[in-house]
Amino acid sequence: MDFVLKGNLCYSEAPERLATLPDGYVVCVGGECRGTFETLPAQYAGLPLVDAGEALVMPGMNDLHLHAPQFAYRGTGMDLELIDWLNTRAYPEESKYADLDYAARAYDHFVDAMRRSATTRFCCFATLHAPATLLLMEKLEAAGLCGYVGKVSMNRYAPETLCELGDRAARDCEVWFVEAEARFAHVKPIITPRFIPSCTDALLRSLGELMRRYGAPLQSHLSENRTEIRWVEQLCPDSAGYADAYDRFGMLTPRTVMAHVVYPEPDEIELLRERGVMVAHCPASNMNIRSGIAPVRRLLKAGVRVGLGTDVAGGQTIDMFRAVTDAVQVSKLYWRLIDQRQRALTLPEAFYLATVGGGAYFGKVGTFAEGYAFDAIVVDDSGLPHPQPMTVAERLERAMYLSGECRITHKYVNGEPVLA
Repeated sequence: MDFVLKGNLCYSEAPERLATLPDGYVVCVGGECRGTFETLPAQYAGLPLVDAGEALVMPGMNDLHLHAPQFAYRGTGMDLELIDWLNTRAYPEESKYADLDYAARAYDHFVDAMRRSATTRFCCFATLHAPATLLLMEKLEAAGLCGYVGKVSMNRYAPETLCELGDRAARDCEVWFVEAEARFAHVKPIITPRFIPSCTDALLRSLGELMRRYGAPLQSHLSENRTEIRWVEQLCPDSAGYADAYDRFGMLTPRTVMAHVVYPEPDEIELLRERGVMVAHCPASNMNIRSGIAPVRRLLKAGVRVGLGTDVAGGQTIDMFRAVTDAVQVSKLYWRLIDQRQRALTLPEAFYLATVGGGAYFGKVGTFAEGYAFDAIVVDDSGLPHPQPMTVAERLERAMYLSGECRITHKYVNGEPVLA
């Protein structure tokens, strides 16, 4: 669709610079932005106009890390740490996705929630079951969303129902990857070793070879929990650290997303920067399952690419507005309790991470600059009455913090309506 969207525009121009344009226009041509305007240029006057009235219009959010099969039990099991949480909550639930009927019912709930959410692009874990993973991708594609879905690979330290035997894990991953790559236009496959403890060296080596053979992206977990880190040290005594345990198999590239990175060593931060890895900061999950507070300011100052993730169901919600405010709040605690040299994130910076920062993983995504993909949401904040005048920037901040009291009325991905 070629059209014009009118409303109170808010978008990032730089990490600390939020642009606002009351009663402004943003133009979509061929699925791309043609810029924002106070007065609509004559050349676009003939395009259809979608008037959002007093609503806020902003870029869609990019969720760099979440687990679709865990959505069904979100908000439960929050008193456990990572390893216990995996064994008592995540693995039993994920085993159910061998049943395609169960997977269909569960994924219908997940996809409907994603369609109505602020998220326009994502990096998502499924399970190791190829048929259920293809079904999830089919449903997300039909919903008009865009992103990556991974068939999880794992062959040790998990229930028998979730351990693939011998060479089967890599072989099944390749068969699934080739089919998914050919079958879907907007939801693409991503290589997904769960994390180092669940993958033998042989499996990691094979998955690294798949990456290189197909030029494939990869997602996994890195330095989420202290117990996990000690476990990796025992499993990989020849590695220089957790990040190096991936790097020796060629898994750290600009097409790699690593979730969490709560306890990176200085040399690991430098390695992530050198390799161009994208870090998915998941503040809610890191709080809920007692992992800690990621040093986001340190990562950003070092030049590491960072975006945000909800990490359902370690995180209790897929609400990316909540991820924005959680990122700000935990950074204040990091500054106050851990390192006062690392100043807290501001709301504009966290908004940038959710839009342009994470959007960079998908290309020119996350803002209304000319040539960027037209991913946009319209947010109705009329349910938040106020007696005093408020700027667009103030309304944006309030919408982030009070997201449950707002409503997303329109949503576009590559200019195509997903919600209207």
